[in-house]
Amino acid sequence: MLTARRPSHTLDMRSVSIPFWLRGNYDAMTFFGSIVTHSQAEAERYNQLTPQYQSSKLPAQSSKLKEWYHPVKYHETIHLRQAQSVHNSWLCFYWKYFLYWFQARRANRILPNAGYELNPFEMEAYANMYNPYYLDRFPDGRATGWKDYARMTLAQRFYARRKYSPKENS
Repeated sequence: MLTARRPSHTLDMRSVSIPFWLRGNYDAMTFFGSIVTHSQAEAERYNQLTPQYQSSKLPAQSSKLKEWYHPVKYHETIHLRQAQSVHNSWLCFYWKYFLYWFQARRANRILPNAGYELNPFEMEAYANMYNPYYLDRFPDGRATGWKDYARMTLAQRFYARRKYSPKENS
């Protein structure tokens, strides 16, 4: 944590296996520029994916897409770009994340795990993790779509999350 690089100095997040950190149905977690996974096999699979920074130049059905894209790793990469947009600081990012999480906890009676599911950072990442060209929208590379979710009330976020929620779409 103390030796973590600034988000803008992190080009590719390395994966590590720390299974006891992940609870519930979470596949991975971003922790100061690293991706924490359940198993060493998952970590190695994510580490073998080479980052692609000009993805919009690739055709949609390109075989090269498989060389760098995985939805879970892309979800965590969106968190990296979000941290860049929050003063380029992991501490500021986690502070805001905690504040949004705490604010959304009020809805726990209606939605279990509301602090996580109604968090603007998670909402942006989940809504765009299957779109490998999402980060190309931002010329400076900083993902700022979370700000649109942050402007919403909790009720608006609750209904907006239905668009990407895997539980309700399956």
